[in-house]
Amino acid sequence: MDPSRGIGTFVVWDYVVFAGMLLISAAIGIYYAFAGDKQQTSKDFLMGGRRMSAVPVALSLTASFMSAVTVLGTPTEVYRFGAIFSLFGITYLLVVVISAEIFLPVFYKLGITSTYEYLELRFNKYVRLCGTIVYIIQTVLYTGIVIYAPALALNQVTGFDLWGAVVATGVVCTFYCTLGGLKAVVWTDVFQVGIMLAGFVSVLIQASVIQGGIGTIINDARNGGRLNFWNFNPNPLQRHTFWTIILGGTFTWTSLYGVNQSQVQRYISCKSRFQAKLSLYINLVGLWVILVCAVLCGLALYSRYHDCDPWTNNKVSAPDQLMPYLVLDILQDYPGLPGLFVACAYSGTLSTVSSSINALAAVTVEDLVKPNFRSLSERSLSWISQGMSVLFGALCIGMAALASLMGALLQAALSIIGMIGGPLLGLFSLGILVPFANSIGALIGLLAGFAASFWVGIGAQLYPPLPERTMPLSLETYGCNNTYNGSNWMTTTAMPFSTTAFQGHNVERTPLMDNWYSLSYLYFSTLGTLVTLFVGILVSLSTGGRKQNLDRKFLLTKEDILFNFDNFKKKEQVLSYKSHPVEEGGTDNPAFNHIEMNFTDPSGRTSGTHL
Repeated sequence: MDPSRGIGTFVVWDYVVFAGMLLISAAIGIYYAFAGDKQQTSKDFLMGGRRMSAVPVALSLTASFMSAVTVLGTPTEVYRFGAIFSLFGITYLLVVVISAEIFLPVFYKLGITSTYEYLELRFNKYVRLCGTIVYIIQTVLYTGIVIYAPALALNQVTGFDLWGAVVATGVVCTFYCTLGGLKAVVWTDVFQVGIMLAGFVSVLIQASVIQGGIGTIINDARNGGRLNFWNFNPNPLQRHTFWTIILGGTFTWTSLYGVNQSQVQRYISCKSRFQAKLSLYINLVGLWVILVCAVLCGLALYSRYHDCDPWTNNKVSAPDQLMPYLVLDILQDYPGLPGLFVACAYSGTLSTVSSSINALAAVTVEDLVKPNFRSLSERSLSWISQGMSVLFGALCIGMAALASLMGALLQAALSIIGMIGGPLLGLFSLGILVPFANSIGALIGLLAGFAASFWVGIGAQLYPPLPERTMPLSLETYGCNNTYNGSNWMTTTAMPFSTTAFQGHNVERTPLMDNWYSLSYLYFSTLGTLVTLFVGILVSLSTGGRKQNLDRKFLLTKEDILFNFDNFKKKEQVLSYKSHPVEEGGTDNPAFNHIEMNFTDPSGRTSGTHL
């Protein structure tokens, strides 16, 4: 293929493939609304009746973790900073083990719907309210960005209609979440994982053919310094090193997998604790496969443009448009395949957004509606859950519109996700791992964690780290054929999604900026978690935390850890309380009951000190 002939454009078949993906997703929602088990109760709607099995839940966890930010952002990250990003494979292993062995056993045995119910059972209702409100703000912010960012990148390269894409994504997600509940979310995610893999694989195969095989791609990457796996520099100010990715990355992603409602809600909807754990471990394989695909796409991107970088050469206006640019360049002779890649990016978006909408509905019903309106029937709660799905869907589309006005603040908002996740992880860790932690320690620890992570996070946005901290690798343009006079894709709207924040501040650098504010973004979450834990422990000890009478089921116990070995012995699994029947299909989910279990009686909450 002649690189001087310019890139292709979207044709009818590309739109057909994209529309097909949206229609199938909507059809799954309709199926779960009207076929089989209808959504009789709010538990059916929000938790799939707690009868889900491991494989679909695992694929769903993978899909919602891999948003369009992964599909468009990870290959660009590898193109600019090298394949050290693949070390996240080790991080994912640590994250899954911590989530499955520390957080899952406690949430599962309590049979809760919202993870924030745990905070009231363990501490008090004020701590629960804090956690709930912070989660809702974080998720609506993030979901708006997830809808808007890929729409902008794809619009600027493919001419794909920006607001058409934003509204279509939001409406389809809201539609199938509202009709089909968690079952629809999980099964559309399974379908969307397939689309994401197909999109990546089509790019990889064609790139290998054009570049002369995987060997050439790896060789180009080696010559360009992209195979930089091992950087053991312990300096916490460097953006990506072995330590920032393994340590910082583990804290950042555990806040997502271990305690974030969107993920926890899926695995505690499994019919047995064994299935719930299995879903996390199967999901790990999915994470690895998608990570390998994304890193290889990044190396293919470099191999294709190693001597003529489209970004420096003003063919694209921001790094996150490089992947769509590559797709239109190498797949232009195959109508429908560029559309498949756009469907791949949007599958990531749909799965993340749908799980967020479903989780937001669950949190609102369980934490805000149920405690204040105790007389509501199950049917009413089911209708309210569906209404909340519509409301949050509309809110997220609105947030996407707001994101379009924020420009470079989008990167700030993304970092805020890390800043919020860390202190929340610290709060749950206090409850589960520290028997003497009390509600005063939890609240003050949480506030201290927020103060620390917001201070460094916002400072890093205002005074971005210098290139010697982020260490981007060189990009060349010596091979560009500048006589070609075709379309120039430079546009006025800057794509604000690159991983370095807004630059161009002509301020004199102070030691605070060059050190504290230059902390690797992966450590924001780590800092928030550790400060919350440290302050929470100190305050709890000094306010009589040792004197409280605490029910052990709110803590991680020896029995929870030994549960894995019981499974291998095929023992009868008996949980600490026997209020649930063992159902057909072998469910041991403590909250699976045709008559709703309710934790709202005051006796369930006598533990812990109260403010």
